[in-house]
Amino acid sequence: MNLHQLLLDRASAGRPIRVGLIGAGKFGSMFLAQAARTPGIHIMGIADLSPARAQAATTQVGWPAERTTARTAVDALRQGTTWITDDAAALIAADGIEVIIDATGSPAAGIRHCLLCFEHGRHIVMVNVEADALAGPLLAAKARSAGVVYSLAYGDQPALICEMVDWARASGFEVVAAGKGTKYLPVYHDSTPDTVWSHYGLTPDQARVGGLNAQMFNSFLDGTKSGIEMAAVANATGLRPPRGGLAFPACSVDELPTILRPRAAGGVLDDKGMVEVISSLSRDGERLPRDLRWGVYVVFEAPDDYVARCFAEYGLCTDASGRYASMYKPFHLIGLELGISVASVALRGEATGAPRAWHGDVVATAKRDLAAGETLDGEGGFCVWGKLMTSADSLAADGLPIGLAHHCRITQPIRKGQPVRWADVDLNLEQESVRIRREMERVFAPTAAHSSVLNNPAITP
Repeated sequence: MNLHQLLLDRASAGRPIRVGLIGAGKFGSMFLAQAARTPGIHIMGIADLSPARAQAATTQVGWPAERTTARTAVDALRQGTTWITDDAAALIAADGIEVIIDATGSPAAGIRHCLLCFEHGRHIVMVNVEADALAGPLLAAKARSAGVVYSLAYGDQPALICEMVDWARASGFEVVAAGKGTKYLPVYHDSTPDTVWSHYGLTPDQARVGGLNAQMFNSFLDGTKSGIEMAAVANATGLRPPRGGLAFPACSVDELPTILRPRAAGGVLDDKGMVEVISSLSRDGERLPRDLRWGVYVVFEAPDDYVARCFAEYGLCTDASGRYASMYKPFHLIGLELGISVASVALRGEATGAPRAWHGDVVATAKRDLAAGETLDGEGGFCVWGKLMTSADSLAADGLPIGLAHHCRITQPIRKGQPVRWADVDLNLEQESVRIRREMERVFAPTAAHSSVLNNPAITP
């Protein structure tokens, strides 16, 4: 509760947190809007494949032109201005940088940037939850070995869920379920970039004018992004994924403690301690009253009658028994809140959520019958969607993680609804992201022998 004062102290000492941002899309732009208004933070550099896009982003969020006049990282450090470049590696290596934010959304790029951060001693805030779902537990372990912090991004739903879980546990409650809301119907798993806009109530022309990316928005709709985010939460909190994948039950905020409790108690969960995503739509497509489409939640249990009575006395929403209760946050502001992570990792050495073990994985699953010779087009595309599984089930199925289902050729037919296996695709096993993922599987395989792997000194960057 003192981050603002710590930022003021850094500002008054003339030692602002020097930050490098990689990726000037929507998330990154929203961060830039608030970073310029936050004492104690200096955006020293922005790296983007298109420097022109990065420059346009600073203009769009209201930065004066003189703020981005630095021609080099040295200029930015000396002048207190911002350097815009297309060279992410040079930004990470630049003298003075303390914190790197990866907002690229590319799993391979995210892994590369993490490894460079560990080499150069930079903390990293991972907006790139795609990379985290692919190899986050290993990346976080390598960060600890390098003496830096690897953190999920505050403002994005996984970090906000982790915060709520931590609040509940630190208050002495057992967490029954935690997750987020979204707009979901079963048919959305088949959605492609050609069909996505009708589900959002937009025409293709409206989407084009708005500069909206069909494949990215489709990943939110077809269930992939929900799976990725819940894998991140499971790996950071120890909550378990449902064995059959996310159920996306239709649920309003008032129904959270009733629906998100174990089946034995009348709910939909396999057991206590699960992640789950709730739908803002009933199965007939009607919007629920008091839905949680944009928010996050935690359900927790009273340990005895006294605490249950306190729940009632203080007006908590509970199930009929009074034992299961919920708290929720109705919105998340993505990049507008990201400064919390930057301040936390730099000033406290503390992540706003980070993977500790490998509990959840997201496996590429065929949207239609796929023929040998086709090329997978990744998250949100025409071929596959990402299904959340336990890591044990993913390994048993030889499941190909969604983060590697990009630009690889299928070698044998795959039926609709079936997981894509490593054996079904032609992958370059020497590719860095593939090697890191395979290393994570070896180190974090869910067996008793790996239960204390986070303390293994053999894990080095």
